[in-house]
Amino acid sequence: MAGQDKKARTIQGVVVSNGMQDSIVVLTARFVKHAKYKKFIRKSTKVMAHDAENVCGVGDTVTIEECKPLSKNKSWTLVGIDSKAKI
Repeated sequence: MAGQDKKARTIQGVVVSNGMQDSIVVLTARFVKHAKYKKFIRKSTKVMAHDAENVCGVGDTVTIEECKPLSKNKSWTLVGIDSKAKI
């Protein structure tokens, strides 16, 4: 087991806030099947991610990956920007 490295989880989402220094808030959406009614419903989660260069803008589609906790609410880091927002 010593030589096996686990890959960090990566998710895609849309930046909804970048007002903080070195941090962004990313909204991630997923489809979940309802247990009783068997209908797919959309659920979303907002997570804070570390953006060291402050390059993300609101509306950008980004990829983030899980990392060790950097603060109380921040345990994700920016991997890359998939597409920039159209202003």
